[in-house]
Amino acid sequence: MRHTAPNGATTLVVTPTSVLSLHMDHDLLERVRHHAARGRTSVQDPVVRTLIRDDFDQRFRTAVQETERFHGPSGSEDGDQVRPSAGIR
Repeated sequence: MRHTAPNGATTLVVTPTSVLSLHMDHDLLERVRHHAARGRTSVQDPVVRTLIRDDFDQRFRTAVQETERFHGPSGSEDGDQVRPSAGIR
């Protein structure tokens, strides 16, 4: 990744990375390739976005569960309130 300073100087910024190897069904790989081609990205991009989204979903579910545990189960005393996990699968 390149970073350009306000004075116009360009610096190469190296971020540490790791390698993840996946074994994938041929049909699935072709679908991912097609999806990536439509977005003009590499095959890696939709895979990484999916992993990030899944990680966010998991963290969000955990936060909702912690909130419900802290506040207790939603009672029926206030019909206007919706429990935090409503709509989460």
